[in-house]
Amino acid sequence: QVQLVESGGGSVQPGGSLRLSCAASGTIFSINAMGWYRQAPAKQRELVATITSGTRTNYADSVKGRFTISRDNAKDTVYLQMNSLKPEDTAVYYCNADLRRNRGGPWYNYWGQGTQVTVSS
Repeated sequence: QVQLVESGGGSVQPGGSLRLSCAASGTIFSINAMGWYRQAPAKQRELVATITSGTRTNYADSVKGRFTISRDNAKDTVYLQMNSLKPEDTAVYYCNADLRRNRGGPWYNYWGQGTQVTVSS
């Protein structure tokens, strides 16, 4: 069994900052790409940022220069530092990971349960 558990969401005023964390636990052999996605009310889920095992990063244009994704491979954890937050960043943020549970096994894609981020004055 594998779980991705997010933390760090909450409410903040425009211009503020939050740091999200997502820890993978369970039977894990290796993790490839990890990332963050978000879904606002009545909108489709969208990519926010991804990071490979080699720490190459990719960002949505709407968050470039404001958000930073990073990971700690020793802890199987991915982070999202969010600065200069805007009301349009309000959404449920989901962690995602591609991982293998044993050597030579198939790759599976996992999602976390999501954490709410609300940006409002």
